[in-house]
Amino acid sequence: MVRSPRRRDFCFSFLLAIGSLTLASPSVFSQSIRLHVDLTDAPRNIYHARLNIPAKSGPMTLVFPEWIPGNHRPSGPIAGLTGIRMEAAGKTVTWQRDDVDMYAFHVVVPEAAQELIVSLDAITSNDSAGGGGPAASSNLLDLNWNAVVLYPQGADSDAVKFVASVKLPTGWKFGSALIPAHMSGDQVEFAPVSLTTLVDSPLIAGKHYRQIDLTSGSETPMHQMDLVADSEADLAMKPEDLAAYRKLVAETGALFGARHYRQYHFLYTLSGDVGQHGLEHHESNDSAAAERTLLDPDLHMLYGALIPHEFAHSWNGKYRRPAGLATRNYQEPMAGDLLWVYEGLTEYLGNMLAERSGLWSAEQYREALALTAASLDHRSGRRWRPLEDTARSVQTLRTLGPQWSNWRRGLDYYPEGELIWLEVDSIIRQETHGQRSLDDFCRRFHGGQSGPPAVVPYKFDDVVRTLSEVAPYDWASLLKERVSSTSTHAPMGGIEGDGWKVVYNGQPNAFTKAAEKKFKFADFSYSLGFTVTEDGKLEDVIVGSPTYQSGIGPGMKLIAVNGRKWTPEVLHTAIKAAQATVEPIDLLVENGQFFQTYPVSYHEGDKNPHLERVSGQPDLLEVMLTPLTH
Repeated sequence: MVRSPRRRDFCFSFLLAIGSLTLASPSVFSQSIRLHVDLTDAPRNIYHARLNIPAKSGPMTLVFPEWIPGNHRPSGPIAGLTGIRMEAAGKTVTWQRDDVDMYAFHVVVPEAAQELIVSLDAITSNDSAGGGGPAASSNLLDLNWNAVVLYPQGADSDAVKFVASVKLPTGWKFGSALIPAHMSGDQVEFAPVSLTTLVDSPLIAGKHYRQIDLTSGSETPMHQMDLVADSEADLAMKPEDLAAYRKLVAETGALFGARHYRQYHFLYTLSGDVGQHGLEHHESNDSAAAERTLLDPDLHMLYGALIPHEFAHSWNGKYRRPAGLATRNYQEPMAGDLLWVYEGLTEYLGNMLAERSGLWSAEQYREALALTAASLDHRSGRRWRPLEDTARSVQTLRTLGPQWSNWRRGLDYYPEGELIWLEVDSIIRQETHGQRSLDDFCRRFHGGQSGPPAVVPYKFDDVVRTLSEVAPYDWASLLKERVSSTSTHAPMGGIEGDGWKVVYNGQPNAFTKAAEKKFKFADFSYSLGFTVTEDGKLEDVIVGSPTYQSGIGPGMKLIAVNGRKWTPEVLHTAIKAAQATVEPIDLLVENGQFFQTYPVSYHEGDKNPHLERVSGQPDLLEVMLTPLTH
């Protein structure tokens, strides 16, 4: 990634004017910052924080974390930072925000002061682990520490020490990978940690809380699931799910051969109010799914790979990390060239582990894979934008809406990365006559010595070298071709090499059917070429599709089909009827204040993607999905 230049003109002129350097001295870094967060206002989505920051008299610049690990972009919720007040030696201190860098705050510490006391509030109504949506509800909360901290500019996050504490709403219980040092009622103080560890260790809490041990027997390290939900009923976990999560722990141990954490917490929030997301950490994952996910079969399937994905990140993303993402603090820009490894490989691993552990059935895995392949094969934007550019453009792509997303492309390094690594696995199995697989790569690349969290950066050549150790092949050329070139179709080599193919028929895809029900939309991507919300708004139209050719675009509103009020059922009926005629399907569309009927020429019926076995070829997909533990 080309790193954008950051202007420091004002900062430097400010410092020259007062004759001192902005960086805090090493002696200041050696002292711990005390942070207390009052979470009793969480139901109103506002957290109150107080920081006692060691300081010396003179100019000082504090910064708010900007580049957040796992988000791969400058997503620090600066807009929610409010109520900032600073004082030292018993007096109010005036602060000034940098006129270029909105994440930096300048202050002059008065004579004789030994610390700077900063009070601030974090408005969390649109800050759910970078995933959007509120971070709290009336019954639960999700605290990401980066939303409530300031630290000295220029400091290495490993060098800044924090002693953090929280005050919880009365009676609420919490889960976190942080180790409590003192607990009294609703007050909790944690053992001192670096800023790196603090930001890497979120906390969830709730009125309805359940703790589940996922460690079998005397196995170490400890694995624990901390569940919070909006109701007690949503915490109920079926015995088969408990067995599946315990098997997930066992499967990752067999896959990677080492664990790079002292303990691991699965922080799982089930809520209809808090923003749904997943964010990886070394010793925990911060995952939020819909309420009733443990109870409703459709939701269970839709969110089945969420925790396996975030758990796999402890090895792929946190322990082994692309060099461009292994920055020394939260102000340095990240380079996302290798996100097709960081996220793409994890997408492959998470879905595969969901099936191996029993959270998904083999059929559900195949339905998910078919949908991924089909959506990418119909991604019109792949004709102009290579996959690598979607990784380099994550800063903008993650913030855009659905309109023209198929032509723009989105975070395709996730799903297309899965297809690439499935192809790599297929090639390894074929080249070694079934003696090796991508499992062997994972043990070599992500294994090593078990122990506390560590970061081992890598570059493209390191990936190629390890793949070649597993199975000699021209990996560099293959991978460069997959990520750097434009193409008309998605990479299907893994599916086809494993003895399957993508087919389309009128039978609904299981994931599409469940998603349509949950998110209130209808998907006609593989027939007419658009997705549409329940109220008729066209979310996206695929460039080149029959609907696009007729002149319709996203943002317009579908009113009627062949003269009848639009509903998904009416449109499905019209698509079926069009198979027996040469007449077009007439769509009445509202565009602003104007209405127009567009004739759409399409006669091939409903199309939904599935996987189908290719006769005469071995089923390597079944072999790949076979658990490593029994």
